[in-house]
Amino acid sequence: MSGAPEEFGLPAGTFDAFADAQGEDAAAGRGAGGDYVHVRVQQRNGRKTLTTVQGIGGEYNYAKVLRDLKRELCCNGNVVEDKELGKIIQLQGDHRNSVSDFLAKAGMVRKDNIKVHGF
Repeated sequence: MSGAPEEFGLPAGTFDAFADAQGEDAAAGRGAGGDYVHVRVQQRNGRKTLTTVQGIGGEYNYAKVLRDLKRELCCNGNVVEDKELGKIIQLQGDHRNSVSDFLAKAGMVRKDNIKVHGF
């Protein structure tokens, strides 16, 4: 899997934010979920951004994690169900560092198992 945009049915000029994680997880022999939590930022329109959190274990209640993140970061967000990637938490704004600190402080993920992606 090369991760080329055409391979996923995307136009040639678009950027696939999840291509690097798919390649790293496959290369390490971990399968689709892997041991890492990926925290990414995606550009929406203008100055607006979206922070996504992928890979939190299935034993956690995503609604409660989202509620605590929204309270801590003073932003809005939701949980999205994806067929291939599972549940993904989306937050309004660029909160990559704050989310990684929150997950480590809460004891959900070790700090070295969090990968922060972005510009």
